[in-house]
Amino acid sequence: MPVTATHILAFIFILGAAVVLHEFGHFIVAKLFKIRVETFSVGFGPRLFGKKWGHTDYRVSAIPLGGYVKLGGDESNSPIEGAGASDIPEHEMFNLRPRWQRILVALAGPVMNVITALTIPFAGALMYGVPMTPAPVVSSITRGGAAEVAGLQTGDRIVAFNGTENPKWNTIRGDALLSPGHPLQLVVERNGQRVPLTLTPTAVTEDGETAGYLEFVPDYGKLPVVVVEVVPNTPASEVGLQIRDVIVRVNGEPVHSAEQVTQFIQNHKGQPVTLTISRNGQQQDITATSRKVDGRERLGVKLDEEIPLQHAGLVAAASYAVSSNVEIMRLTGKALGQVATGQRSARNTLSGPIGIYNAAAASVERLGWAGVFGMLGFLSLNLGIFNLLPIPVLDGGTIFLALLEGLLATIGLKLSMTVRERIQQVGFVMVILLMVFVLSNDLIKQFSSSSSNNKPAATEPAK
Repeated sequence: MPVTATHILAFIFILGAAVVLHEFGHFIVAKLFKIRVETFSVGFGPRLFGKKWGHTDYRVSAIPLGGYVKLGGDESNSPIEGAGASDIPEHEMFNLRPRWQRILVALAGPVMNVITALTIPFAGALMYGVPMTPAPVVSSITRGGAAEVAGLQTGDRIVAFNGTENPKWNTIRGDALLSPGHPLQLVVERNGQRVPLTLTPTAVTEDGETAGYLEFVPDYGKLPVVVVEVVPNTPASEVGLQIRDVIVRVNGEPVHSAEQVTQFIQNHKGQPVTLTISRNGQQQDITATSRKVDGRERLGVKLDEEIPLQHAGLVAAASYAVSSNVEIMRLTGKALGQVATGQRSARNTLSGPIGIYNAAAASVERLGWAGVFGMLGFLSLNLGIFNLLPIPVLDGGTIFLALLEGLLATIGLKLSMTVRERIQQVGFVMVILLMVFVLSNDLIKQFSSSSSNNKPAATEPAK
């Protein structure tokens, strides 16, 4: 995907907003407790620019991989934040405050991220409605795909999937995406009988990410089939297909699902395919011929059904906001659990700034502002949960040390300054290593993707 000003602005807005909101949580609670805030920084490292109001220096720093709020008297993160002032009154010092106040200040950042993640889908649901997701009833099956191999049939209703009874379609799809090549147990209801099956999602790797696909489509009903992505330098982009085009017919046949069009294109490899599209209320025919791109035959277009939205009141909007975030947390936890058990590689799971940029660019390209705010909610939730991990330097580490101090105090012990410094140093090294890993991981995936894009097709001579 080519770099554009819109993509860069979307990335800056998403990452900047997630960090600023997180730090604002710490800032506002510290201010409420009248704790001195020395610095409010977006980014780490040398100060680029900013303004000092009162005792607080509001700044933008050179390394845009997070941010921090420097509290008076708190030298636990001085390797990152720098040393604080020495003339701060004792009643404004963070380290001299009651333990419960320090815990609340540390919690405030992640809580602000979670509130942001809940507010975005809640507001969207109130303004536009909630998506009417389809029931898990099989509508069509890809010939020779994972679903057909498993024995699924048109009309089957999935009543259990991977241990979840009466699953929603989003749960089924999410579990499959995280299980490429791994057998999953399911039960379908067919002609009044419950039939157990085993389905192994097909592993598909794109842009360095591997995901599992079920290769069947649920019964959406009669919904418009729209273009959600056009891959550059492919037949689809060359003939002028555009995002949000509605596919009406393929070679004269009425279109009922995205899978129907995809399957038709696969069955006519190397042959001209005529798509009748609707764009701005006008219909036109566009003819394209698939060819090998990145080593596989493709037209270079991604399609999806345009799911209708249903009006939602306060209760329905709140329920949707909570359930969507719980599902994100569940899938994130499952992915990290797979990393811990060796079922999934960390390189295929963790991303840094480049990965966030690519996701932000794809979101704004497909969904506009809705995609930008959706990505902001997703990133905010993950940032909030990540910061609760009991790793020194992170908020969870601050909370853990405060609780440990309280536990030791009950038996008359306390952490020495030397021990605290060693713990913080270990945490600092862990965070630096993680930053190096995600950055190198991003670069490797980006290089691999670029190399595959530039690689000549097997049927073409190298130039």
